[in-house]
Amino acid sequence: MRTIDIHAHISPEGMLQAMDQGQDWHGISSAEMLPIHQYTPRTTWTPEQRLQEMDELNVDVHVLSTNSFFYFYERDAATITPMARECNDYVSRLTQDHPDRFAGFATLPMQDVAASVAELDRSIAHLGLKGAMIGDHVNGATYDDPSFLPLWKAAEASGAVIFIHQAGDTIVTPRSDNYHLPNTIGNLADRAVTFASFVFGGVMDACPGLKVVLAHGGGYTCFGAGRMDRGWQVRSEARAHLRQPPSRYLNRFWYDCLTHSEDALRMLIDQVGIERIVFGTDWPFDMALDEPVSWVRDMTKLTNAEKDAILGGNIQTLLGL
Repeated sequence: MRTIDIHAHISPEGMLQAMDQGQDWHGISSAEMLPIHQYTPRTTWTPEQRLQEMDELNVDVHVLSTNSFFYFYERDAATITPMARECNDYVSRLTQDHPDRFAGFATLPMQDVAASVAELDRSIAHLGLKGAMIGDHVNGATYDDPSFLPLWKAAEASGAVIFIHQAGDTIVTPRSDNYHLPNTIGNLADRAVTFASFVFGGVMDACPGLKVVLAHGGGYTCFGAGRMDRGWQVRSEARAHLRQPPSRYLNRFWYDCLTHSEDALRMLIDQVGIERIVFGTDWPFDMALDEPVSWVRDMTKLTNAEKDAILGGNIQTLLGL
């Protein structure tokens, strides 16, 4: 069985070349690009360097996603759309050069839904990518906003997987940017809001075949599902688009295993079903798992069959690898 990491990031080659030459790249200055290079230099590694580390970690396949740093939803779509196309062309080329080691997700110019639909279609039909990685919101707009429905319909029709991963700022950032809380707490809170937006907003009913993966174990989603159910029971506004309790939708999503806690992962499995858990490491950021395959294999509260399902079996089914 192959181990397949659905949560592995990469920096686009064109950005690296522009930065080395001190040039702007799609309106992004070399000074803006420098921090991502300094913070996570491994995302700028050559494919050969990446493959060597994958071998050392016993990871067979990376599902490559351009770093969330490159979402740039707040910028002009006419500038960011060509950037997204270049990123996706690069990821596609790597998957073609190393078909046994890499698969890929697209990045989308989410500030322009029509452009996102077009780029998702191109990425799936012509580039061979498996879906797209997007943020938890677009400039404050959550995914129950009707303007996004054409994208969800397009993803459902094509079988594309939508992988939800936060950008830099989170719901916690305005209250505290200290102690790394936007990452350790904020992105988990963001994921719960995203789940709720898809469910309470009726998106999952409107698109029953939509495939959504929530990074970082879905954040606080499963832990808070009981309270969401209570809100649905007692508040009419919570039932505006929803005819059954939100917890009934937990097993409509997929979740990566990146909980940093065996107890939390066990709870997640028990809540959503083992078939909904996939292997994800957040490679190569500092919040990633250091020895991810061993971390799963050494768990005492999971069966060997559950470990196999997480490390590769479920992702092979989800992505058709």
